[in-house]
Amino acid sequence: MKIMNVGIDLAKNVFAVHGVDENGKAVLVRPSVRREQLLELVAKLPPCVIGMEACSGGHHWARAFTALGHTPKLMAPKFVAPYRMSGRRGKNDAADAAAICEAVQRPNMRFVPIKDIDQQGVLCIHRVRQGFVEERTATINRIRGLMSEFGIVLPKKADTVRKQAADALETLPGWAKRAIDDLLTHLQTLDERVTEYDGHIKELAKADARSVRLMKMPGIGAITASALTASIGNGHDFKCGRQLSAWLGLVPGQYGSGGVVRLGYITKAGDPYLRTLLILGARSVLATAGTKTDRMSRWATSVYERRGYGKALVAIAAKNARIAWALLAKGEQFTKPA
Repeated sequence: MKIMNVGIDLAKNVFAVHGVDENGKAVLVRPSVRREQLLELVAKLPPCVIGMEACSGGHHWARAFTALGHTPKLMAPKFVAPYRMSGRRGKNDAADAAAICEAVQRPNMRFVPIKDIDQQGVLCIHRVRQGFVEERTATINRIRGLMSEFGIVLPKKADTVRKQAADALETLPGWAKRAIDDLLTHLQTLDERVTEYDGHIKELAKADARSVRLMKMPGIGAITASALTASIGNGHDFKCGRQLSAWLGLVPGQYGSGGVVRLGYITKAGDPYLRTLLILGARSVLATAGTKTDRMSRWATSVYERRGYGKALVAIAAKNARIAWALLAKGEQFTKPA
């Protein structure tokens, strides 16, 4: 029987493979396949649909299987879990592979766009920069916590912490002084690394025509534009701008029954990094909207007056996501309002 669909449970060294024919009968069940054997096994299969979870190495294997003539599809793990027949107590690699094989056949399944090597390379720069930013925040909080043990309470503002901690360094006892001094030195190193990676991202954004178009929008700078193009490419995996907003978790969740639909909080689905960048950009839009008279600024101001600050930020971020999709998918140019 011809294999039509294959589910592969990805791992570091040992993979599980489950394949079915056109009647849904399991004809290939390999619960233990070594990493060096997987590509050889898939190369012997006829062209088929290969389902995988979007996890570490998923995009690499998708590119490798595409080169062999197959059609790989990546899915979020939470969409695969309901199809595991054995339930939570019977979870194993073979059951996961069977669930992936079943999920990839669903007509309404939502798939993750497959990224190329260049996209993943750009995202590596973003991930490392974000790691430095988080480490810098943790270092600042560590300085504040340690100095509070000696009666020196510092404010939350980062620049003030740097200055006041350095000024109060001489008042600390021996070993505490050494510890705080080392933390301040490490903090300076992190500042330099973040600045360095900001420069890398700006160079990448300027070299990409799509990012240049996005940077003309209010609230979208080099970091947001580069992250969007590296994550969604040309946006062809989304039918419309609202699908992109929903994928980013910027739309309200719906709770309906008996014909009554209630809208709740935003879903916060998708990539939290992109969502955070868009909302940070919305802050800058809203901060200057009161001094402008263009259509976008008037709309942002009216939403803020009617719904409050937080909901206005989300609304602006969702609108920017829709406009960004139009620029990427249709190749249009953004025209600044008069």
